[in-house]
Amino acid sequence: MNTNIILAGVGGQGILTIAAVIDLAALNQGLYIKQAEVHGMSQRGGEVQSHLRISSEVIHSDLIPLGAADLIIALEPLEALRYVPFLKSDAMIITATEAFVNISNYPAIDEVLNSLRTFNSKLIAAAEIAKELGNAKAYNLVLLGAAAPYIGIETAVVESAIRTLFAAKGEEIVNSNLAAFRKGRGII
Repeated sequence: MNTNIILAGVGGQGILTIAAVIDLAALNQGLYIKQAEVHGMSQRGGEVQSHLRISSEVIHSDLIPLGAADLIIALEPLEALRYVPFLKSDAMIITATEAFVNISNYPAIDEVLNSLRTFNSKLIAAAEIAKELGNAKAYNLVLLGAAAPYIGIETAVVESAIRTLFAAKGEEIVNSNLAAFRKGRGII
């Protein structure tokens, strides 16, 4: 088993939370994991990306080479396009459809989404779904749920990692994040 994942978005969207859930789940399933991350120039609104490498064998590098990513999970569609050169030819992109317009020359969102549709991709109105569930902040877990079949970790193990990571925030937060993850799983 070997899965290379790029998480992409902007500061404040929950990229590092997704990484923490996947990291813990991989470890709990007895897999090896390496992670490298880059934080943007600002805490909120700057580029954030993380490389996650998961394997049943020892991993020697934490960076994913160009053309070697199996999956991009993007919380912002333009950020998904930024990392397309990292994809294998048969890779998958799971991305939110909602734009985070933080630059003056942000392209028309329809152009961005149409560009993403030329790849093997699932475009998900994750923020809208999370709001409908009553937890707008959980759209990152909606995307994680949609991406879960491509990660190579058992669903129960991912759910256990979500419970562990959110336990200190109380049962209501744990349950709302699990609901978001499960709703995402039901999309694909």
